[in-house]
Amino acid sequence: MEILVIAATAAEISPFLRLPEQQRRGIDVLVTGVGMVATAFAVGGRLAAARYDLLVNVGIAGSFDRTIPLGEVVNVYQDTLAELGAADGELFADSEALGLAPHTFRNSPHLAGAVLDGLRTCKGITVNTVHGNPSAIAAIVQRLKPDTESMEGAAVFYAAHQSGIPAVQVRAISNYVERRNKASWQIPLAIENLNRWLAAFAQTRPS
Repeated sequence: MEILVIAATAAEISPFLRLPEQQRRGIDVLVTGVGMVATAFAVGGRLAAARYDLLVNVGIAGSFDRTIPLGEVVNVYQDTLAELGAADGELFADSEALGLAPHTFRNSPHLAGAVLDGLRTCKGITVNTVHGNPSAIAAIVQRLKPDTESMEGAAVFYAAHQSGIPAVQVRAISNYVERRNKASWQIPLAIENLNRWLAAFAQTRPS
């Protein structure tokens, strides 16, 4: 099985990149840059040039759910382009309600037992601007009830959907979604745990 691991930044997967090449055999890596536009462009370009059996999007993420410990690695089984739609005063109509385009995408359920066993399942949203305003956080939680937030996840799911390739998304929680407070972030712990999962995945990946 040919697998493409996709991350926004090299820093998020630097321990995995330092593994001996033999341990990463059959796994290509794509670092896309931050954000859904950069991600969609990079993934689309790679898939136009090479064929893969599975896309694995990895990285850190914020959590709306404070029962999830910082550093935990989770399976984002569903992701939504949270801002795709139209504002109408205080109301928001998403792209599906407007009849324009799908905005929510899921992972490949038949792979869940093989590569995601044991991970907490979460609903994610993908945004251009991470949430840091209490009223905006309350509004998005009421509208979509997300567990996690990233800037790339749904873009990878979209590219996979358009290409007919199975995809999964695995994230490590680096912070809670709140007013920006770097003192409470646990990025090194999240990266350490994410790469521990990724190294284990490389050893037990589907054949």
